[in-house]
Amino acid sequence: MTEESEKTGEIEDYLHNHYIHRSNWIRAAVLGANDGILSTASIAIGVAAASDLREPIILATLAGLVAGALSMAAGEYVSVSSQTDVENADIERERIELEETPELELQYLADIYEKRGLKKETALMVAIELTEKDALAAHVRDELGINEINQANPIQAAFASGAAFTVGGLLPFLVTLFLPLEYLEYSIYGFATFFLILLGAMAAKAGGSKVGIAIIRITFWGTVAMGITAFVGHWFNVNVA
Repeated sequence: MTEESEKTGEIEDYLHNHYIHRSNWIRAAVLGANDGILSTASIAIGVAAASDLREPIILATLAGLVAGALSMAAGEYVSVSSQTDVENADIERERIELEETPELELQYLADIYEKRGLKKETALMVAIELTEKDALAAHVRDELGINEINQANPIQAAFASGAAFTVGGLLPFLVTLFLPLEYLEYSIYGFATFFLILLGAMAAKAGGSKVGIAIIRITFWGTVAMGITAFVGHWFNVNVA
């Protein structure tokens, strides 16, 4: 193995210790799973608090699961597509500026590097070399702040959110199918909290962050959401039988 190959391997091993490249799909997956657990569990708890029959609870939970998954996927696709449209418009605008005012763009790029700590001469030299290699890529990365890590991907985000919502929503839905009806709302709450704890721990592990903080954050807000929904069900005491 050559020295250059060894250095490349060392750099790759070093980058494996960082998790920023996972941020997009982790965000979409955690958001989807969290919403799946909370939405379906909250619906189930609210209906269970107002009904003495299992069928309305199952029907409402299933409807919330299907609608939520589709809504999550569609919403994520539309929002991320909008972000992509903005990014593409800025990239096209940057391409035109490079064609019309290349000297001004070169100086602007050098100013960016100088503000980051390089000496004026070094900043200009770096800007010139990067411009000679790929001027548009340099400006997209350093002026617009768009790179492969944070660049929007609508299809990936939509699939991750929709699939995660479905997986998350199936968990409390299964509880409504098999656990005793008498204390169903409390069972749903307990299992949903447990599922949220698992989700928080898995997300923290995948992202390399602190597990305890993630668990506290996700379970606290989950408890608030389910508690309010249960209160609404008890308060109105709707008879859906």
